[in-house]
Amino acid sequence: MFRSILISLIVLPLATACGDKAFSPGPSAETPGAAASSAEAEEAAENKNISQELLDKLKATKDEAEATMLEEEIWDAWLVSGSATVDTLMERGLAYQENEDLEGARDAFDKAIAILPEYAEAWNRRAVLFFNAGKYDEAIADLESAITYEPRHFGAWIGMAMLFESVDRPEAALKAYDKALEIHPLAEAAVQGKRRLDRVVNGRAL
Repeated sequence: MFRSILISLIVLPLATACGDKAFSPGPSAETPGAAASSAEAEEAAENKNISQELLDKLKATKDEAEATMLEEEIWDAWLVSGSATVDTLMERGLAYQENEDLEGARDAFDKAIAILPEYAEAWNRRAVLFFNAGKYDEAIADLESAITYEPRHFGAWIGMAMLFESVDRPEAALKAYDKALEIHPLAEAAVQGKRRLDRVVNGRAL
């Protein structure tokens, strides 16, 4: 979610209600719904296993180049939901966001969450929109949901820390940076944030 903020610094009706057939989650005549759902569930489980293995490696590595590569692979893995419909919505949402069509992005992320509420990255990406709009309560709620479904979502933890900094809650921000560093010890935004806030909260520099 906060990936765009991190790099530069990182429920509404179902898709069928929008009238765009490209978003329709229902089974087609050519693809039996049960078979498609089963295949998507298997893909989601396999992808989650991949992301967990990558997260294990990310925590263990001491090499910055390797950490950067693993981080990119993890972000890519998190963008695969296991649902073709949700993946399409996420792609649309990110494209809308890049083009500064925030209403379109919000609508796409809302629909992704409605279809697959346990998909952490949809909550995480929508939190970016709320954060940038100054809707901090909504952003916190979405980040909490992202972390509930993916406790090792370092991007959500860093986003939470940045948000707490924005509302002058340094102790809470420092705790969130610490959580991020437990997962991704070489995350530059978290390293810098912890160094900055440790002076404020504890009166010392790292």
